[in-house]
Amino acid sequence: MAVPLPLSAAPTGAEYLRAILCSPVYDVAQVTPLQQMNKLSERLKNIVLVKREDRQPVHSFKLRGAYAMIAGLNEQQKAGGVIAASAGNHAQGVALSATGLGIRSLIVMPLTTPDIKVDAVRNFGGEVLLYGAGFDDAKAKAIELAEREGYTFIPPFDHPAVIAGQGTIGMELIQQDAHLDRIFVPVGGGGLAAGVAVLIKQLMPEIKVIGVEPEDSSCLAAALNAGQPVELERVGMFADGVAVKRIGDETFRLCKEYLDDIITVDSDAICAAVKDLFEDVRAIAEPSGALALAGLKKYVKQHNITGERLSCVLSGANLNFHGLRYVSERCELGEKREALFAVTIPEQKGSFLKFCQLLGGRSVTEFNYRYACDKDACIFVGVRLTGGQSEKEEIISELQNGGYQIVDLSDDEMAKLHVRYMVGGRPAKPLRERLYSFEFPESGGALLRFLQTLGTHWNISLFHYRSHGTDYGRVLAGFELDERSPEFEQHLKQLGYACHDETDNPAFRFFLAG
Repeated sequence: MAVPLPLSAAPTGAEYLRAILCSPVYDVAQVTPLQQMNKLSERLKNIVLVKREDRQPVHSFKLRGAYAMIAGLNEQQKAGGVIAASAGNHAQGVALSATGLGIRSLIVMPLTTPDIKVDAVRNFGGEVLLYGAGFDDAKAKAIELAEREGYTFIPPFDHPAVIAGQGTIGMELIQQDAHLDRIFVPVGGGGLAAGVAVLIKQLMPEIKVIGVEPEDSSCLAAALNAGQPVELERVGMFADGVAVKRIGDETFRLCKEYLDDIITVDSDAICAAVKDLFEDVRAIAEPSGALALAGLKKYVKQHNITGERLSCVLSGANLNFHGLRYVSERCELGEKREALFAVTIPEQKGSFLKFCQLLGGRSVTEFNYRYACDKDACIFVGVRLTGGQSEKEEIISELQNGGYQIVDLSDDEMAKLHVRYMVGGRPAKPLRERLYSFEFPESGGALLRFLQTLGTHWNISLFHYRSHGTDYGRVLAGFELDERSPEFEQHLKQLGYACHDETDNPAFRFFLAG
């Protein structure tokens, strides 16, 4: 077993370098691959390399810092056990590290922690105490128990030994590729960014190290602006692995001195990066794990970077599986490959068809509508983009020239989170209405064909369509019809799509029927 070097309260860069080079983390941690992302490299006109920390035994880099600190405890501290507060990756890193060293570990986790994370800590040999409504409550309890019961508290980022452990990633990066131009690292509490930056700047200062933060959790940016660590009033929880209100004191000192730059990204950009990682290297990253790649992509675009060797750290893959639904919904918006609009069209037969014809051959990704009055209809529509912002502006111009009122909702967070699912309601007057569900092979013009066959003969009173990127598209549509309409039945056969009468569906009757 390697023996960690002691560190002073505020170590110099040279002290950190020695501690990183002599780190004992490889007793439990793996040297993770640095993998090229071929598709993204071609798209960005740079060589993009991803450091696969999701390959660690705990699927996160946090193991490195936890082990480095625990291995450096004296015999009395080891005998007393260790304690930590965490709802995620740090908890698993502490549990596995302590178990490997034969030390008792207790992890205080909020009561709301998902079972999968609690079970993971127990599987790594840690004891779990569920306490409090959130991380702050759990941390306060852990510190109280440490003082009362004699445990040693293992902080998630703000400790020299933890920082040195995380810095081993920087050492591996330059061993794996000594020709890197820039390294992008995620920033939560700053332990990873500080460790990588201090190592790189001691050995290869020409390599730029850039920190990446979510826009709604940018505690390092706030601290740099204020000149000292400050507490954010609130943080966004989508990238919960980096949802930290206050940067650490020591991590701030190091980041301020050694980081070359920082950049912030929004949730949609993170979702796009999750998709990039899956499509390129088949990694399924948690949002905070894809943060650095999201920052890399934005930085390249902002600074017109080409022909460089760029690396980013995929910091973790402990993903709540159900979160993939949100990622899938938002990734196209993050890549500027989809636009969302609210469009007012005349409430008359053929309006849907004319609207789609104005869009030309563009793919409609979503179409929500519910009858409200006899004059105008307001529809919620998504359109796939191949030309980015310029194509979106072109669509807006074409629709306005066609006489439509249009509002761009692509950057409206409430519209993306809530309104798109709430479009509709009950009609303002009684309707003789039949409801049908349709399924058809996804192809260019499939939705247009649907409207050309049915949309000009009967008034459509309700319409919902959302492309999920699968082989089959699904439409829910309401029509103003008599109880029996042989002509309508004939057009259904002509359409040739699988369909089902949903008029008596209880959800329709309860929420949408007149």
